[in-house]
Amino acid sequence: MKKYFSNKSFLAGISILAFLLIFLITGSIFNFHRYDEIDTLNKFAHFSSEHLFGTDHLGRDVFSRILVSLRISFSTAFIVMVSGLITGIILGAFSGFFGGICDSIITKIIDTQMSFPGILISLMLIAVFGNTVEITITALYIMTIPRFTRIARSGFIKYKNSMFVTAAKSKGAGYIRILFVHILPNIMPDLTVTATLNFSLSILAESGLSYLGLGIQPPLVSFGRMLNEGQRFILQSPSNVLIPAAFLILLVLSLNLMGDGISEVNKK
Repeated sequence: MKKYFSNKSFLAGISILAFLLIFLITGSIFNFHRYDEIDTLNKFAHFSSEHLFGTDHLGRDVFSRILVSLRISFSTAFIVMVSGLITGIILGAFSGFFGGICDSIITKIIDTQMSFPGILISLMLIAVFGNTVEITITALYIMTIPRFTRIARSGFIKYKNSMFVTAAKSKGAGYIRILFVHILPNIMPDLTVTATLNFSLSILAESGLSYLGLGIQPPLVSFGRMLNEGQRFILQSPSNVLIPAAFLILLVLSLNLMGDGISEVNKK
């Protein structure tokens, strides 16, 4: 782990992410406003000790809404990333290691899915099943599977005939042990880079869907919804757009820098 912290990109990325997590935790402890509390008599309030980031067009506390948006964006993308990673590893393992008809079926399914724009798949699911957090997560999860599967598949193909795999077979190791104990650790660096990039892409995709009114629905809030609502009043209160945009940029930037740093270290 020390080799990653010696990389400037990784260090910068994890520092920004740590700042955001500390901001989220401490802000949640000392925040005394509800994110959905409407006070029309106090709309577009300026920064103050009572409203650190002011209020929006309905008098809702922007600081509280930023905290909730951070929590929703991070948790949603984390669930999507982990579930996509696990599914991709399993599909890639069976496809790359066993080959044959198993590889053909999985590859054709993945190639077919990749031929459709991810946003189109999301729109279809939301149109059929409705706008819920669960459907948003499912749509984003489906979008991440091909990337993880292709990376995992290439890794298992690369190592399936290696000396250490042959030695493990000669000692009576089963397929599950060979796949997930002997081969998987060797391809985890590439999967980790893909995971960090997919993490940030999932955050952007969720924000994009919410901006269009198709992702996170009221009374919940996300960066995309805050940007959508704030743009109508950008002349009266630019901070209602700039603040959520800044936090979204920082969150995505931190993950991209971490991914770049991990990639740079792995190439050495």
